[in-house]
Amino acid sequence: MLFMKKDYEGIITIEPGKRGGKPVIRGMRITVGDVLEMLASGMSEKKILGDFEMLTKKDIRAVLAYAADREGVMVIAPHATPLRQ
Repeated sequence: MLFMKKDYEGIITIEPGKRGGKPVIRGMRITVGDVLEMLASGMSEKKILGDFEMLTKKDIRAVLAYAADREGVMVIAPHATPLRQ
């Protein structure tokens, strides 16, 4: 089954006052950033699911879909400095 970008709706939530308004998983206090950091550090999906039993494989897929969707958003820095001059 292909996981579509918007399939994270209802899984990834943003609530003012919870974790500073950062996107969290199903209203829990685990942020998208927390899971991304675990994955980036080399932690396996199996280890994450073992350490955080309230998470599911679908939650991790939703985090990745959300991050991929956010990566596609263009941000223009008003005074960006070129890498080479």
